[in-house]
Amino acid sequence: MLALYIEVMTAQKIVRMGDPVLRRRAEEIPDPAAEGISALAEDMADSMAAAGGVGLAAPQIGISKRIIVFKVPAERATAETNDGPLDLQVLVNPVIEPLSGEMELGWEGCLSIPGLKGEVPRYRKILYRGYDLNGEKVLRQAEGFHARVIQHEVDHLDGILYPERMTDMRRFGYGEELLRAAADIPEREEEGDGK
Repeated sequence: MLALYIEVMTAQKIVRMGDPVLRRRAEEIPDPAAEGISALAEDMADSMAAAGGVGLAAPQIGISKRIIVFKVPAERATAETNDGPLDLQVLVNPVIEPLSGEMELGWEGCLSIPGLKGEVPRYRKILYRGYDLNGEKVLRQAEGFHARVIQHEVDHLDGILYPERMTDMRRFGYGEELLRAAADIPEREEEGDGK
């Protein structure tokens, strides 16, 4: 007898900018190894995959809990030491610590702000910690895209969307139009130079 197995996706609708759940600080998770947390992580991973993203925070599917899922695809990884490709990762109750004050600009999009992109300053090197789904401590350094995706997703847990981090709103707009025009936007002038 032929058994037929159908994989059931548990993708959830992505909450968009304007929903109050994206504006508040998400709640700590007392037991990262609880069965319900594993199911939540699976729903998040399925939702991220269905939307074509590389990171997702629980508030983006309407759940105000401190958990993120992310990956670093090979094509997004840089030559930085702590920015190699990573398969799907789950991080519960994440905390970020910048390893220096050095920032870099980079383009970001967000599943909760579909179609738009912006140039966002982020710390180049961070240390992050939290827990995996077994309740084991996670402690890692990250640079490049790896550091950027972690910072972006942890911002979601704190009720912050990436446009709030931007320093030049001329670098915010709809993907194709903005990227075509980006080369024509002059570099931001130094403050106080009178020009």
